[in-house]
Amino acid sequence: MKILVIGGAGYIGSHVTRTLLDRGHEVTVFDNLSSGHRENLFREAAFIHGDILNITALTEAMTGGFSALVHLAASKAVGESMVNPAKYAVNNITGTINVINCAAAANINAIVFSSSAAVYGEPQYVPIDEKHPLNPQSFYGFTKLEIEHILGWYDQLKNVRYASLRYFNAAGYDEAGRIRGLERDPANLLPIIMEAAAGIRERLEIFGDDWNTPDGTCIRDYIHVTDLAEAHAQSLEYIVDQNRSLTINLGSEKGISVKSMLETARRVTGRPIPSVMAGRRLGDAERIIASSSKAKELLGWEAKRSNVETLIESTWRVYESL
Repeated sequence: MKILVIGGAGYIGSHVTRTLLDRGHEVTVFDNLSSGHRENLFREAAFIHGDILNITALTEAMTGGFSALVHLAASKAVGESMVNPAKYAVNNITGTINVINCAAAANINAIVFSSSAAVYGEPQYVPIDEKHPLNPQSFYGFTKLEIEHILGWYDQLKNVRYASLRYFNAAGYDEAGRIRGLERDPANLLPIIMEAAAGIRERLEIFGDDWNTPDGTCIRDYIHVTDLAEAHAQSLEYIVDQNRSLTINLGSEKGISVKSMLETARRVTGRPIPSVMAGRRLGDAERIIASSSKAKELLGWEAKRSNVETLIESTWRVYESL
């Protein structure tokens, strides 16, 4: 297929682009490089420097005869979304409406959308499946859920088939070392640990050690970014082949605690990685673990690389050369 990857120079987007290329697809990346990197672009993929808020640029990009698109361009910091909702309303909601409208006008009827487990909010039970109540606790999560609602209507009214992929925590790097652009201002645990290991950051803050978990620290479900990228490719092929839309969770179904991630990182890197205990953060959940059984059932997908050692080893190979 000929596929447009919007946000394809970013952390997840570059891994998705690499996987699509590896599976034999023809790929064009559309990115404004605000958080992505030129070094994450591949010679096999065409590149258009553009912004999803520029309807003219989107319209011109979509004249390329694409069969499908993958949309990963969004602002994604939960905390920032609560203090600057306007940025998230414009970038995530308005920008995505532009993408969907331009795609429909160009007869691109298959869209893979980067959603989030943030649409669920505070877990009422774990593992979280797709039937879990939808109650986002952040404006970021709200934007993702609103976009899912819009896609549902375009499915009915415009025959635009979509896959809404509710990510849990993406981590790791391409094991072959083909992607080396670092996330800018990371807010997730593993890159913060890596920055502390590499001396970029003074220390890691641990937000509470008195949670009702085996070691007292929060537990999250981490999925290797290449496993995530393969799910994008499989989801795209599914909605095209089956001519039906899809909403699925993507996680490893295994929880890793903050202390476990830190201790394994110390062992793998051989670095002391200073840490300090801080108080609990408002809004943090004790334990978030995915059920990905629907993805396994419909796509035959599974998280093959999402163990803690592979997550850390593949990430440290990028950071240790800094």
